[in-house]
Amino acid sequence: MTTRVLNLYAGIGGNRKRWTGVDVTAVEWDGDKADVYRDHFPNDTVVEADAHEYLKDHYDEYDFIWASPPCPTHSEMRKITSGPGEQNDPKYPDMKLYEEILFLKGYYSGDWAVENVKSWYDPLIKPQKVMRHYFWSNFHISDTEFDKPIIEQSSVSEMAEIYGYDLSGYDLPSHKKRKMLRNCVHPRLGEHVFNAATSERQTTLV
Repeated sequence: MTTRVLNLYAGIGGNRKRWTGVDVTAVEWDGDKADVYRDHFPNDTVVEADAHEYLKDHYDEYDFIWASPPCPTHSEMRKITSGPGEQNDPKYPDMKLYEEILFLKGYYSGDWAVENVKSWYDPLIKPQKVMRHYFWSNFHISDTEFDKPIIEQSSVSEMAEIYGYDLSGYDLPSHKKRKMLRNCVHPRLGEHVFNAATSERQTTLV
């Protein structure tokens, strides 16, 4: 049975890499990321649009929704490097993260997971902690561990090998390739979360 999946803020598709038996619509506003995604997942439908608005207009068309909203305003590292004399200016945390969690909790009847970094503040809605990530979902996600290289210390070519992407043929600046790869959810973690949703659905149907 094919699972209809909406993959929001899809990036280049790290989280999606190990999903099977799926019909995926990926939403990514950045055209360069969308091009990489299309090349690696030619059978997926890729929409270049605002994922936040796309969710509101199309949520009821899917069996499973994954969202990875932008994380910089929530991250501990950005908070550490923000303020007088630091490299970043202070910013309000982007509340679209919580808007989407509440929207899915209130209106969506399928399985869903919202992923983000561990925040510098106490989360406004309690998440599940899985590895170095926060997840909000309507199913249980067990914590997991696997050998994961320290991405911050890896070169672009090393990260490309870790995630299974060859970006050498793309005419993009090295810093953008690095950011694309650093923002990937590890494929094994994406598989772990997707399988948790699938297993719970099958248990419910028995």
